[in-house]
Amino acid sequence: MTTEPDALHTLARTHLPADLADRWTGLLRPAAHLRRAGAADPVVGRLGGLPRLSEGMDWPVWEGHGPLAFVAEVDCAALPGDRLDIPLPAAGRLAFFYYGDEDDDALVDTADPDTWAGARVLHLPAAPADAPERPAPAGLAPYPEVPLTAHMGPSAPDFDLPALTAAFGEGAFPDAFERAIWGHQSGVAHQIGGHAQSVQGAVEIVVAHGALGGRDVSWEDPRLEREAGRWVLLAQFDSDEDADMMWGDGGALYWLIRPDDLAAGRFEKAIFTWQCC
Repeated sequence: MTTEPDALHTLARTHLPADLADRWTGLLRPAAHLRRAGAADPVVGRLGGLPRLSEGMDWPVWEGHGPLAFVAEVDCAALPGDRLDIPLPAAGRLAFFYYGDEDDDALVDTADPDTWAGARVLHLPAAPADAPERPAPAGLAPYPEVPLTAHMGPSAPDFDLPALTAAFGEGAFPDAFERAIWGHQSGVAHQIGGHAQSVQGAVEIVVAHGALGGRDVSWEDPRLEREAGRWVLLAQFDSDEDADMMWGDGGALYWLIRPDDLAAGRFEKAIFTWQCC
């Protein structure tokens, strides 16, 4: 496990007055940034391939549409859980599935609970490395497998995050600083914990909207800001050419969960959303 250079603190000190830089960096959160593992890197998970599901466990299916694609798996024991600020399980694996059939018009919509079965996260028991993989259901082609390693580093809050606006007000940061942060976050971004690297604004707001009722809730509802603060990023998986994954037009998949549900292992309470350019 390695630690990424602290570029975010450097960018803040470069573009912001000292007091503002200190306040902003105080909102950074630790994250496990996942990258393709090199030959000498410790492997903590993988994109694609085939999952090792427990005996008797069904492959996740969206009723009326079909089986979900296996997106990724991470080994909880191999992740730096003691260096993150979310209560990950100490053991087992987290497996992420998503219905991404481009030939089907069905979309998983965070505002429509009837579609939430199109994305799942499962906590699976620890399995030996030689445990058999579950063959994909007929007609479902697995993504190419890409081993992942983790680099610890801070993560920055989205500039649309309600907590940031509440702390600093609107327009507190110069455009040059915002552009520098966006430039730092460019490239493939798979991640466990920390602040989500959004594509189209704070995903916490989108998930809060879904949690409060989705389409029946106004985006101006005053409850949204408080509800957004109750959700943390569990995982995000970006579009990745190595794994032949493309979410919309260069987008990303996100799973968020409330910390108490995460601590209790209630992964069925996680809410999924996705964004693209």
